[in-house]
Amino acid sequence: MADATTPPGFAPPAAPSLSLGLIGNCAISALVDAQAHIVWCCLPRFDGDPVFNALVQPGETGSRFAIEIEHLAAAQQWYEPNTAVLRTRLTDTDGNCVEITDFAPRFQARSRFFRPMTLVRRVRPVHGAPRIRVALRVRYGWGREVPQITRGSNHLRYVGDALTLRLNTDAPLSHVLSEQPFVLTREHHFLLGADESLAQGIADTARQFEQETIAYWRHWSQRLAVPLEWQDAVIRAAITLKLSLYEDTGAIVAAMTTSIPESAHSGRNWDYRYCWLRDAFFVVRALNSLSEVATMEDYLRWLGNVVLDASSGHIQPLYGIGLERSLPESVQPQLAGYRGMGPVRVGNQAAEHFQHDVYGNIVLGAAQAFHDQRLLHRAGLPEFARLEQVGQHAVRVYGQPDAGMWELRTRARVHTSSALMGWAACDRLAKIAARLGLPERADHWRTHAHTMRAEILEKSWSTRRQAFAESFGGHELDASVLLMAEVGLVDARDPRFVSTVAALEVTLCDGPYMRRYEAADDFGRPETAFNICTFWRIDALARIGRHGEAREIFEAMLAARNPLGLLSEDTHAQTGEMWGNFPQTYSMVGIINSAMRLSAPWDSVI
Repeated sequence: MADATTPPGFAPPAAPSLSLGLIGNCAISALVDAQAHIVWCCLPRFDGDPVFNALVQPGETGSRFAIEIEHLAAAQQWYEPNTAVLRTRLTDTDGNCVEITDFAPRFQARSRFFRPMTLVRRVRPVHGAPRIRVALRVRYGWGREVPQITRGSNHLRYVGDALTLRLNTDAPLSHVLSEQPFVLTREHHFLLGADESLAQGIADTARQFEQETIAYWRHWSQRLAVPLEWQDAVIRAAITLKLSLYEDTGAIVAAMTTSIPESAHSGRNWDYRYCWLRDAFFVVRALNSLSEVATMEDYLRWLGNVVLDASSGHIQPLYGIGLERSLPESVQPQLAGYRGMGPVRVGNQAAEHFQHDVYGNIVLGAAQAFHDQRLLHRAGLPEFARLEQVGQHAVRVYGQPDAGMWELRTRARVHTSSALMGWAACDRLAKIAARLGLPERADHWRTHAHTMRAEILEKSWSTRRQAFAESFGGHELDASVLLMAEVGLVDARDPRFVSTVAALEVTLCDGPYMRRYEAADDFGRPETAFNICTFWRIDALARIGRHGEAREIFEAMLAARNPLGLLSEDTHAQTGEMWGNFPQTYSMVGIINSAMRLSAPWDSVI
């Protein structure tokens, strides 16, 4: 392999940014930058070793899979409509042009979903005689291990201690190994994946995989019950959420990355490649609103195992995607971090937290399974018995201090959002019991819910702020109280809720954007807006009748997306720049929810 240098005529790697496209197949994923460099890919699953780590290791030392054009002048990038297949066109200063297609195969075969640990890249000349360079730099062990490379007739093997990848390609192997530029005269194909031989020819396999994958995603998108307005944004958000499902177990990750800071040089660098019960509930709820219930069925498999494994009653706020309980947090000092802003963390200490809203999120995530007759596996009495155990623990911990949904590491309070979800658990259990014809259990849970609701409304209300506060007896404001209307604790027209929205806007909003809370946390005061809070504001405004303002803010959030329609966790109010892990499922959920609430109805045009 060539050393990490850039030959004349080829630009050095661009500075990392979040102008990235996501490809994946519900088993693996990768992030592709605007110049068609794969800069992030963890294998053999979402929380694995980043074999391509350039997103958090800037410059020539970062590992990447680049297909570059000499004398690059312009780049265009788009998704094949209604699919997870990404295309990039690179044009040089003389007008020569290439097109690169990226995807991970996903389609039905042999009565199952075929989703191999494989990335497919196809590059074809579009105009002229472009000269390209292929730079495939694999690293293992979080950048520490350079693999041994062996060569076959049409493949290269990247041999590591724990993983071996095979590149099957019809491009000249010598040029790939040396990173030697060459003139692209015909289409070439690259299949990077498990160390296995292909059943068919390289080109035929790549073309078949692309055709079948496009057909799968188009059929999947066709069945979505989308709103009349903003259909492209909703479909892209839905596909992104689907790609966040680890189908093998049913877990849904919060984001594909680790350690993208919430703001510049903040140290707020966390690993989000795990399944938070809170985030997963919102993902399931958003996809359900589009009539995509298969993801919920997959997630309920995972959730059922979490509940059954919780013999002590305590349930963690997050788990590994394989149901791992222990996610010890460590730092990878050999990696510089996003734009050099380390640390790069692996694992998440929040798995050790007590976050009492988790029980409500479990019940809310499972509730539809008791009411929806479309499901292949509807929930019944056995599932309700297990869910009641979750509710019983919600009652036991209700009103006790915890870390809260924002996972504060050094401060415990009786958070309003946690109490709210305790109420939601009891309220939904009462409705499920009624559905199952269990009036005594319905009364039991309804009584708990009634008592909790009265206490929440009393103890979270701050007369001084004329708003519901972030904790019982507190006076600081927190955007999470906007969920009080969304989950049904209060009517959005209640004067106390209307007053709360107004107070939050004065204190937490920077133009259209909304921060999480006003109080300083372990790292000081938050600098960036938290995207899901902005979407909660949009929902609240629509509910209280301020539809025009809600639409304006929603349009601002759509404009804040990257060129491919994806959002990270945070937005800087002054620069509009994205920060935080990417793509953030919470944020993509917000796009769907806001569009569904604000769109004109279909019967207004048909």
